Amino acid sequence: MRQFQISKGEFRNKSAALFILALALALLVVPGAAEAQQAGKVFSLGILSSHPARPPAGPIGPEWPYRVNVIGRLKELGWIEGQNLKIEGAFGEGREERLPQLADDLVRRHVDVIWTTGPAAALAAKRATTTIPIVFWGVSYPLELGIISNIARPGGNITGMAMSPGLELLGKQLEFLRQIAPAATRLAWILPSEMVGAAGFRAALEEAARGLGFELAIHVVGRSEDFDPAFAAMLAARTQAIANVGNPLTIRERMRIIEFANRNRLPSTFGMKEFVQAGGLVSYSPDVAVTQRRSAEYIDKIFRGALPGDLPVEQPSRYELWINQGTAKALGLTVPQSLLLLADEVIQ
Repeated sequence: MRQFQISKGEFRNKSAALFILALALALLVVPGAAEAQQAGKVFSLGILSSHPARPPAGPIGPEWPYRVNVIGRLKELGWIEGQNLKIEGAFGEGREERLPQLADDLVRRHVDVIWTTGPAAALAAKRATTTIPIVFWGVSYPLELGIISNIARPGGNITGMAMSPGLELLGKQLEFLRQIAPAATRLAWILPSEMVGAAGFRAALEEAARGLGFELAIHVVGRSEDFDPAFAAMLAARTQAIANVGNPLTIRERMRIIEFANRNRLPSTFGMKEFVQAGGLVSYSPDVAVTQRRSAEYIDKIFRGALPGDLPVEQPSRYELWINQGTAKALGLTVPQSLLLLADEVIQ
């Protein structure tokens, strides 16, 4: 039988080759194993909202389609509720003051990501944890509120969808009101209590109102019980127009706000189209469905390993102008033709 002998040099060369081959195979195998392990994990998404867990009777507002927009988009991206996705709800049932406790509860449940609706929920989540990733939605001025310190690179454990590109939007919202109601001068702005401390907000609002010839009066609301006293103060001040950006509290109370405004023949402007759909005069806002679906894509990125602080806070690229022509006629107002042509939707 023929004998084969391998020199020490050949042995070393073959050993080195085998080592390189084994390393290459390991690099190919490990990611697959990691993906398999990741695929076997059930990720938990905490929903922090001051809204009730189930919609009440009546018109469905922008607080409810998250089941379609957020969870539906996650399903499209491969996250199936009951399979690799678990939803942990924390709903305030209409009480913003419950949000800090609810945020703490989600932290104790060790959810993988917290998705928040509105500024009060985002602030509560931010105070509750510095480690669990947070994706906020429905916050118009996250920089001014101190939720983030930088739009492009928020840092820390929080990112999300801003509903406004900045304070300049306040002027645009009031500009449309001015075009429809040129005689109105005394303007009542309904301000959510969490916005009171927003850096620069009041100064920007006052400047925008003054530049368009409005005398501004700010009415702060933090609970449903605050609206009747605010309405009484508006009547006492002989208010001629009403404005509001929109937050979870005012969204829930939008019918009260609109009924008060229309009953007292007050033109109104809002930061969400749902107010106009319910009878308000004019709104200028991003599309709720688009922004909610985009926030779901941020959740997906974080589930797959992205750091929230590296994800830029996304700002809307397009806004919609909605006008309720029926409300304008009932108030004895004429909407300029140029504005009607500019509008994305006109409700007759």
